[in-house]
Amino acid sequence: MITDYTRLINKEYPLPPDYVPPDLIDIGLPFDCAPGNPKRLLEKRTAYAARELICRSQHEGISLCCISGYRSYDRQKELFRGSSYVAAPGTSEHQSGLALDLSSPSVQMELTEKFGDTSEGRWLASHAPFYGFILRYPLGKEDITRYPYEPWHIRFVTRTLAIYLTKTGMTLDEYYTIQKKGLHYDSLTR
Repeated sequence: MITDYTRLINKEYPLPPDYVPPDLIDIGLPFDCAPGNPKRLLEKRTAYAARELICRSQHEGISLCCISGYRSYDRQKELFRGSSYVAAPGTSEHQSGLALDLSSPSVQMELTEKFGDTSEGRWLASHAPFYGFILRYPLGKEDITRYPYEPWHIRFVTRTLAIYLTKTGMTLDEYYTIQKKGLHYDSLTR
């Protein structure tokens, strides 16, 4: 069943320009920007799941820092300006409040593929599903997601679905295709 948490957001399934999640909050996650910056906001359930994930990482000696959460349609428009590396307005998951970019001091807080090879990046990839997040643009799935590998970009989809997608190696795009065909992942796991 497609819900707000499993909704596919991309060039084929954009969000409307006026879409703003109804329950955006800043719960004090460690961000590389000052309080009051809109990129500190996340959808409420996503924010609490991210806090649990980051608290666990800190407990295990892993230093993760949030770089970007919510991004409005207008902000995405400013960043896009025809760049092939930035999603067009309406096609960014950040507008949903369900996406979060993370980095670490080991890569100078940059959003770089090198993050995936760090202890922080490896920890994130293996632990994110237990908190409801998937690595949205995994290595080797670029032809399916139509985005380059982004080991820093996680997306909240709920714990059950995140674990399922991670175990099967399926992307959210592939899951969405199955759902459109009327199949449900719970019947696929039996």
